[in-house]
Amino acid sequence: MYPPLRREDGPLVRGSACFGDDVVLPQALHVVFVRSAQAHADILSIDAESARQQPGVVAVISAMELGRHFMPAINPVLASLESYEFSVLPRDAVHYVGQPVVAVVAESALQARHAAARVVMKLQPQPPIVDWQQDASPFTRVNFQKGSCPTTPPTAESDLHLPRVAAVPLEPRHCAVQWNTSNQSMSVWIGSQTPSRARADIAAVLGLSTDRVHIMTPDVGGAFGARASVSPEELALALLARHLESLGPRITLRWRSTRSEDFVAGPHGRGSRLQGALWVDPQGTILGLRAQLHFTLGAWLPYSSMVPLRNAVRILPGPYALQQIDLQGLATRSHTAPVGIYRGAGRPEAAILMETLIEQSARHLGIDPMECRRANLVRPDAMPYRTATGEQLDSGDYVALLDRACERFNYSAERHHQHQRRQRGEWVGIGAALYVEPCGQGWESARVDWLEDGRVRVASGAPAQGQGHATTYAQLVAKTLGCDPAQIEVIMGDSQCCPEGIGALASRSIAIGGSAILQACNRLLQMRQQGQPLPLSAEEIYSSQEAWASGCVIVRLCIDTETGAPSIERLVWIDDAGNILQPELAHGQLVGGAAQGIGSALLERLVYDPQGQLLTGSLMDYALPRADQMPSIEIESLCSPSPLNPLGAKGVGEAGCIGVPAAILNAARDAVSPIGEFDLQFPLLPEQLWRVLMQANDSPSERPQ
Repeated sequence: MYPPLRREDGPLVRGSACFGDDVVLPQALHVVFVRSAQAHADILSIDAESARQQPGVVAVISAMELGRHFMPAINPVLASLESYEFSVLPRDAVHYVGQPVVAVVAESALQARHAAARVVMKLQPQPPIVDWQQDASPFTRVNFQKGSCPTTPPTAESDLHLPRVAAVPLEPRHCAVQWNTSNQSMSVWIGSQTPSRARADIAAVLGLSTDRVHIMTPDVGGAFGARASVSPEELALALLARHLESLGPRITLRWRSTRSEDFVAGPHGRGSRLQGALWVDPQGTILGLRAQLHFTLGAWLPYSSMVPLRNAVRILPGPYALQQIDLQGLATRSHTAPVGIYRGAGRPEAAILMETLIEQSARHLGIDPMECRRANLVRPDAMPYRTATGEQLDSGDYVALLDRACERFNYSAERHHQHQRRQRGEWVGIGAALYVEPCGQGWESARVDWLEDGRVRVASGAPAQGQGHATTYAQLVAKTLGCDPAQIEVIMGDSQCCPEGIGALASRSIAIGGSAILQACNRLLQMRQQGQPLPLSAEEIYSSQEAWASGCVIVRLCIDTETGAPSIERLVWIDDAGNILQPELAHGQLVGGAAQGIGSALLERLVYDPQGQLLTGSLMDYALPRADQMPSIEIESLCSPSPLNPLGAKGVGEAGCIGVPAAILNAARDAVSPIGEFDLQFPLLPEQLWRVLMQANDSPSERPQ
């Protein structure tokens, strides 16, 4: 019998895991929020008397009773930010459909829902600003310019629209809080990627020191960036518990979002318009890049809401040795749900724009797109390489990635086979994408206790949401200390047991979080060599510059002549994540990211109407990739260790969302290129592709050649 691949899998497979609803909290009251049905409106009145009279109702509370409290400040990664304040619960006006306005507290969730339906809000609608509306005021701008682009017309221009998408984790958002009136402290159970920051934000809104807030993250069914910030509902729950302290010595409240509430009010991802122009000489040398990137932000701003724009701008021009750039970035707010970080967070946007322009330029010049790429890639002997935006690429062999991908794909033979199929009237395309993936920077913490009986306890500031960190961390400790992995306990996501940390996001958990664990283990070995007796304990903080992963994806895609339905026939992917501690788990991360990348490319799109109403607010309207839509994925890993951390590790978790969509888009554009250059947009729905193919039917001479 084979041992389990991950130590986490036993409870998950047996159904004995502890997700949000599995936390046992006797005598807990349940909270349901009454939400705005308007995208922008003045609040004229709130009538809650009927709701208060319903069975089991304990309280019905709005901002009038709760007081004025504001959402936390955002990460100031960009200098030019407008002033920003947003109320936890609104008092005078609502600013997006689904915004929580009134909290109904009852003995059961069903009673709370029934009572919430009896709350009457009178709203005076105001004109909403929707995404990318012309009169939307800029919240921030960012510009990078180095050298000068040619004054001649560009070789290629693209205007790409990336719609909002939903993270759709396994479980919707949830939170439970317990207010202890005797010592004025709070316990919080919350699904979070950043428990230390959640503790700080909850403590701040309550006016408490952080040592009076205890954060616990039970099993979390996926996060993907959507659980990186506290939401208005979670902060309101903490405020409500303290507000109701007269009810007893301990007030326990729990809230769980419905799937529809997550669609309409939870953090969205992506949402950008990417315009670019590329200059390439007849020999294939890239001469200049100009881009304008416009990101939408929604009504309130999660902590990392500026990161996608910042990343997209600073990553361009990707892995290419180009020093002539003119990049302009803009972010605007709208009366819609918030947009935060989502797996990749700006990295996919940079890859999609740059790789689209390169393939488009190659077609225009009659150059093979692989040769155009190869001629412009940063060479390995140039590492570390300072990019035009001032970023430092630490290591990598991008030419080797491209060459190995072409070899594995059998690129020349595939092009020949494509030509034969086109002669038979098939619409088949081959597209590629290279990418770079910055993997977080800064610090992370770890504490390792070596007990007298030989057992080891590891506490990390970086939690997990399904990645398998407990398995990887235990393996790292066992290898370093020379002990049995079965004797190692891994603790994450509990602020009373774990040191303060940054969290699990930005593909940083192994490179930075793992390095903190390694540093603590090495300190223990030093203590033991110095003759210090057991038990031993070492707590370390590890800081690092940013490691950059990279990769190359090649896709063959066929479009059905009758329906326009695209099918991915082959996907070859060579990834460089530096040294990999757990190859099987890394492979799983790559495949999972690819699934989300395929979803973004072919299926997923959140749509608002001009009045700010979400038209895709359920899984009946929003399509996710299914198992039968996943192609076979051929993955290999090359290794260029990062010199910036002792593990030589780079990130792996977001790569599938970066390179895969760009390669799919290029394959689709290549498939229809015999009849022209089309600005295809995500998602590549059959209707869009069918309409393009109909142009060939109208002109029989325009068929694949």
